[in-house]
Amino acid sequence: MRRTWGMGGVGQVDSATGAASGWGARRPQDRIVHRPTTVGRPALVRIGGGRKGDAFGRGAGVAKPCGPGFVRGRGAAFVRERGGRRGSQAGFVPGRAVLVSILVAALLLAAGCRMSAGPGARGGPSGAAKPGRASGLSARSIPVVDPDSGDTLARLSELLDRADLRPGARRPDYGPLIEQVRAFIATRPQTFGIYFKDLQTGATWGINEREPIHAASTIKVPLVLYVNHQVAAGRARMDDRVVYEPDRDLVGGAGILQRDGFPGKSYSLRILTNLSITISDNVATNMLFRHFGKDNVGAFMRSLGGEVIFPEGRRISTARDMGRYVEAVLDFARRHPLLGGRMLDDMGHSIFHVGLPGLLPQKVFVAHKEGDIAGVADDVGIVFSDRPYVLAILSKGVDDIDRGFEDIARISKIVYDFQEKLGPVR
Repeated sequence: MRRTWGMGGVGQVDSATGAASGWGARRPQDRIVHRPTTVGRPALVRIGGGRKGDAFGRGAGVAKPCGPGFVRGRGAAFVRERGGRRGSQAGFVPGRAVLVSILVAALLLAAGCRMSAGPGARGGPSGAAKPGRASGLSARSIPVVDPDSGDTLARLSELLDRADLRPGARRPDYGPLIEQVRAFIATRPQTFGIYFKDLQTGATWGINEREPIHAASTIKVPLVLYVNHQVAAGRARMDDRVVYEPDRDLVGGAGILQRDGFPGKSYSLRILTNLSITISDNVATNMLFRHFGKDNVGAFMRSLGGEVIFPEGRRISTARDMGRYVEAVLDFARRHPLLGGRMLDDMGHSIFHVGLPGLLPQKVFVAHKEGDIAGVADDVGIVFSDRPYVLAILSKGVDDIDRGFEDIARISKIVYDFQEKLGPVR
């Protein structure tokens, strides 16, 4: 998306389609015609009843680039008319005012070109993008998003910065934390598999982290990540559609498609990936597995370092493997900010939000995925605290699912408090 500046206003132009929106974008009911002005140059006139999608405010001349993401046009005047009423005309201005107008226009265009570079863009004051990081999404590159809105994409750059590895940083002693967690789980009847990684130092530890446990709906994390990889590689598109086949896809449990899905109706990859994460829709998940192939997803999981992958066709995994897949989402977001940021956003806004984030302060962003079946309660994710970390907790032999997630929340709080005492790496 590019911002456009011109005498007609400010808009945004989609780099792929050329569609424009914003102040100065042509409205669906408008059309543009040329009208001679007193100085012999054509003026742009806005009259109701035109076509949607062109940038308004470019001037009557040919649009010229003035920097990355910006377009300028020659200073043709324009008249806006709606419903037969004549608007104001920014055409001929006599005498000294002409020079003043030209000077103001030049200053505005120069300011626009400076803004296009931005302090974090390539060639800007801060230099090139960080190694291993695609030129990212920020409040500057998505100007329609308020950086204080809480939107994940608006603060993605800050979240990724916080989770970056600090080379050479001293790894803390996690012995006391491990003992504290062991003391808690010793009081509980279920078997836990726990994997932890401090993202700023790379330090890891685990408790039964290689114990095979049913992954339940946490398996949807590597599945949806695989779909995003296919889209990023150009082998699929988010607007590709998959037809719902109840005889192959229908299953009970979480989701809405089992009730509201229509046989023979198609659904886009974007909605299927979103439903799989945010409401853990099992039908959407089955449709994705069928469309892309379970063996292909399994091979992808193995490429990420997974060790226990669909034994006997079952969705069995380990805390260590699930931690690897969650961290891979973060790595993907660094290389593909829009796709990866959107997946992190989906993981952070699931309707199931009681495990890892259950006892943490609301201000802490937790991108995670919960899952449960009879006797199993799992939650895996990234906690973006002041000292971010990956935490995967799988549990089996759970008598009460609600209590199982309460136990996960307690373990998560123990880990969070320890990390907060350490503070960020300086």
